[in-house]
Amino acid sequence: MYVVVVGCGETGSALAVELSRAGHSVVALDFDQAKLEALPSGFTGFTVQGDAGDLAVLRRCRMERADAAAVVTRDDNLNLMVAQMCRSVFGVKLVLARCYDPVREDVYRELGVEAISPARLMVGALRDRLDRRGE
Repeated sequence: MYVVVVGCGETGSALAVELSRAGHSVVALDFDQAKLEALPSGFTGFTVQGDAGDLAVLRRCRMERADAAAVVTRDDNLNLMVAQMCRSVFGVKLVLARCYDPVREDVYRELGVEAISPARLMVGALRDRLDRRGE
């Protein structure tokens, strides 16, 4: 599978490495060249430095060929914009996006983007752990 990971902080870099180790073709995109250079040696994919909100940069990632995109920057507005471009401009079938504000998840879904909320995941994990302790 050809996957573009947009945002190369802790989450994006870990995801890019895991996907490349699993044999997927991966492009890691970030505005900060230092983050791309910090990818560990286990990363066998390609890197693109640039503004993810710029169509020309997404074209350099060959977004039109991507089977999936994971948009995991630290900015909900940027994530929503890039995810929407991935779906509507480039026709990427599977677009996943980090969404810090759970209230915005419905907007992502309306655009055909699967939103992943760290807050909701954490609440679910904590609740499950507490439920298991209470048994």
